[in-house]
Amino acid sequence: MSDILYSPWRLQYVLSQKDKQCIFCVKPSTEDDQKHLILHRDAHCFVIMNTFPYNNGHLMVVPYRHVNSLTQLNDEEIANLFCTLRLCEEVIRETYGCDGLNMGINVGKAAGAGIDDHLHVHIVPRWNGDVNFMSAIGGTRTIPESFEHAYQQLKEQFDTHKTSK
Repeated sequence: MSDILYSPWRLQYVLSQKDKQCIFCVKPSTEDDQKHLILHRDAHCFVIMNTFPYNNGHLMVVPYRHVNSLTQLNDEEIANLFCTLRLCEEVIRETYGCDGLNMGINVGKAAGAGIDDHLHVHIVPRWNGDVNFMSAIGGTRTIPESFEHAYQQLKEQFDTHKTSK
């Protein structure tokens, strides 16, 4: 059972009414990154915390351009997306000391995309034995860290990496 990443608490999000505007277009268009949990901005994409996380430190890398498939990104955008994913891997490992990471792209609703009209890549830190009785039996996930604390910890790491490279 521990080899499967269940997330029954996300059903609330999946069934909820969605805004008509794309959140991945609206959030980076403002200047309040902390309010919108944006941790890092790069040339063609940005890093944002997931507000319905599978685990502590669940991030998403999102292209600025509103596309729904990797095939719609040019080579420069693809390169920037994957360089930013590499940065996220470094930051998450340093911040959380995780045992592994899941990185995934769900292209289309049938593939599990909650937001299927704007491409984004999930990065989920994993620890050996991170599925416990609360999520496996009770259908409830416990995230033992506030968004505010996680944001500050991750933001410090992103800022350190940005200036050191």
